[in-house]
Amino acid sequence: MNILEAKNVSKTYTIEDRQLCVLDNVSLAIEGGEFAVIQGSSGSGKSTLLSLLSGLDSPSTGRIIVAGQDITDWSEDQLAPLRNATIGFVFQSFHLVPSLSALENVMFPAELRQDRQARKKAEFLLDRVGLSARRANFPHQLSGGEKQRVAICRALVNDPQILFADEPTGNLDSKNGAAILASLLDLHRERQTTLVLVTHSPEIANRADRLITMQDGRVISDE
Repeated sequence: MNILEAKNVSKTYTIEDRQLCVLDNVSLAIEGGEFAVIQGSSGSGKSTLLSLLSGLDSPSTGRIIVAGQDITDWSEDQLAPLRNATIGFVFQSFHLVPSLSALENVMFPAELRQDRQARKKAEFLLDRVGLSARRANFPHQLSGGEKQRVAICRALVNDPQILFADEPTGNLDSKNGAAILASLLDLHRERQTTLVLVTHSPEIANRADRLITMQDGRVISDE
């Protein structure tokens, strides 16, 4: 069953007096539990597509369906609970809250839902990625790889159906990148979470169930 669909989606930006088409009539569907990688050179439209699929941005034309709901015209107030409950997002640059500890960063989305198990769930996830001893540390006291593991835990604390990751190993060395990929794939398998990941890394692409290649705002290969 499809959990994500893009139907004839385009995204155009107006820069001064000219139109820049970043996505050009893209259609695709992703099944629940699938691990799909979106790859392509810089400017191919892959990160824009990820932003549209996750509801972080809206298309100029076309429709976006998430978990059976057409979210294309939803307001921010409608999107916020969907993002918090159904979707997790891991960014290349971590986006941790500097004034919160690792544990507090992971707990934060669950606390927004007034989940009484927020601390327990956060502690379990941090233990799962080997960071129990670092849970009281603040982001500036963590390495890049540790920050990204905290970010993954934060994205998963509400047990989302879909996890999006935009170049999650892009700011890491090869050793830390491999560790982050292993953590993502282990958690994806354990929780049967749909994983949609943008990357330049051939190593990551080779591990995917499905490889979607983009060029000049279009899907040129989907296998």
